[in-house]
Amino acid sequence: MTKLIFVCHGNICRSAMAEFIMKQAVKDQGREKEFQISSAAVSYEEEGNDLYPPAQSCLRKHQIHFTEHRAHRITPVEFAQADLVIVMDQSNLRLLERIVGSIAIQESDLHCGLKGKVHKMMEFGSTGQDVADPWYTGNFEITYRDLQQGCTHLLELL
Repeated sequence: MTKLIFVCHGNICRSAMAEFIMKQAVKDQGREKEFQISSAAVSYEEEGNDLYPPAQSCLRKHQIHFTEHRAHRITPVEFAQADLVIVMDQSNLRLLERIVGSIAIQESDLHCGLKGKVHKMMEFGSTGQDVADPWYTGNFEITYRDLQQGCTHLLELL
């Protein structure tokens, strides 16, 4: 079973949306038994909070099923147990390094043809850039599009 964690700043928008988008994609392909999918934050700011209401609305609009969610900060143990950790932007990567250490981030293990444990989401998209944070942009549709594209391409590799 592949353990996959999506990570963003607060775990109430991007990473949580990615979690549910990926769970839906996996379910649609009948591959639920192959994956354990979760999400986490690199901060404590939103600890315990549910998925942000505009993120919920966006997922509903695209018919992505989601359940109650409680934001939490990733732990070193959670990181160590994951096969793949997908961050949304460079800032998330930098803060993740503070939590788990740069040595852990720089692992060169191969997993399903992917070198390393940590990747930026848009490595699997067409832009190669960061996933814009809709908390600041207010544009959940662009974030959804990037996450959908990234999850689709990631799942093809797995």
